[in-house]
Amino acid sequence: MNQFRNALWMKERGHSVVMFCQKNSPVENTCLENGIDVITIQKHKKYFDFKNGKILAKLITKNKVTHLIVRATYDMSLTAIAKRKLGEKLHLSYFMEMQLGVKKTNFLHTLRYRNFDLWSCPLPWLAEQTRTMTRFPHDRIVVIPSGLDLSQFSSPMDRTEARKIMELPEQGLMFGLIGRFDPHKGQVLLLEAMHLCKSKDFSVVLLGEPTKNEGTAYYDEMLKLIEEGQLEDRVFVRPFRKDTEPFYKAIDWFVMASRAETFGMVTIEAMACGTPTLGSNAGGTPEILDQGKYGVLFEPMNATDLALKIDQIIEEKISIDPLLLKEGVKLYDHNAVSEQLERTLGLMGHN
Repeated sequence: MNQFRNALWMKERGHSVVMFCQKNSPVENTCLENGIDVITIQKHKKYFDFKNGKILAKLITKNKVTHLIVRATYDMSLTAIAKRKLGEKLHLSYFMEMQLGVKKTNFLHTLRYRNFDLWSCPLPWLAEQTRTMTRFPHDRIVVIPSGLDLSQFSSPMDRTEARKIMELPEQGLMFGLIGRFDPHKGQVLLLEAMHLCKSKDFSVVLLGEPTKNEGTAYYDEMLKLIEEGQLEDRVFVRPFRKDTEPFYKAIDWFVMASRAETFGMVTIEAMACGTPTLGSNAGGTPEILDQGKYGVLFEPMNATDLALKIDQIIEEKISIDPLLLKEGVKLYDHNAVSEQLERTLGLMGHN
């Protein structure tokens, strides 16, 4: 969906944009609903799919595509094959979405990466990881943040109105966590921390739903913790909603409890709403929060430390100026990010 959003923004800026998608895929349907031209491709193998690589090269030539952006590692081999056939006629970029799990310095990875003209990372720590864990040329590594349309969080809605929309108590300090109910998102960690907190003078709202087709075991564990801790009056579970602004504006602190989120878009959304973050000190969260300037950091997956930080926030009445947060989030404004992309790819003044 990041790929779709960037395609839509670039089209709005006057560029001719097409998306290569599998037929009837969610992203194809979303593109068609929003007026983005689609080129249908077949499902391909992750490695050495020379047949579909050749077909892709022909489609690129036929549709006069000059710049191709890839976001999924699954597509890197296929697009590298197409690039080898097209050479300088195609500028091929990889936009990193996930951190590297292991080193990619072997011969095959290095050979594949040679076909890419650009490797873009959303945060500086990922750029450093790319420099140390691959043999990709350093002068072709850039940092371009993931963008966010800040206007969708700019309504004059205040906390009272937001809590009314979310059906939450009007008074009291509230922490919130958004995301599918999944071990990677940390709802149980937050509930465990609630048990450990000295202070009981706060509540929590959990916005989300169980991951589809993966059962309800984790959700059931959440409900059990709420019942065992007699937290029914302090924990509010709400179904996921597309309009997330009321959630962020209803809470006093957003909790990013993932083990190591590569780039937490939800943290950016919270900042856009003027809401500070209590975040896991791992992945991209420390950089987004500027090492604590825009929030408070806790030890990853450590319910005891999370509880200590919640108590600290309450006891010391820690707050962060919403105007400071909204100023800091301008770095991720989709217009600024799109302009940076145009400059990097040499597209200024071109469509």
